[in-house]
Amino acid sequence: MSAKDTLFRYATPLTTWLFLISLVSGVALFLGVGTQYFREMHEILSLFLIVPFGLHVWRNWRTLMSYFRHPAMWISTVVCLAAAGAFVYEGASASTDNPRAVIFGALGNASVTALAALAHTDEATVTQRLKAIGVEVTSAEDTVAGLARASGHDSFELLGVALASASAAGQPAP
Repeated sequence: MSAKDTLFRYATPLTTWLFLISLVSGVALFLGVGTQYFREMHEILSLFLIVPFGLHVWRNWRTLMSYFRHPAMWISTVVCLAAAGAFVYEGASASTDNPRAVIFGALGNASVTALAALAHTDEATVTQRLKAIGVEVTSAEDTVAGLARASGHDSFELLGVALASASAAGQPAP
């Protein structure tokens, strides 16, 4: 059996099962169920679906082309492209900023005073937490980005230390 025959033999079963996995994970993501389980599975396995789908189309090319002789195929094509176009049009007018990136950008510019307010503690406690990992705080107005640059630490690490709860930081709450 040639490699081509082997690929063609598995094209339809792989297309079927990868489509079903994509279907179930896509519905779960749409409903907001098990996002932490399904997001990566859906994205990666949907990409893998491209290869067997391409093989399936290649193997069944003549049959596929015969569908274009009937109005149902053309109507379906127009409806699907119009639906896709509507989503593209809607997406083009939406903000492209990732909310997480915006928040972490703002937190990077936050001062020790602002971090203390977010952590429901005082500047001295936040300063003490940062000094415990070797970060030299000279003023309550020092920013996370500035402290990260000066200390060589990652700003996410500094945020984690500064915003840690009293029990996580091993310190009593003020």
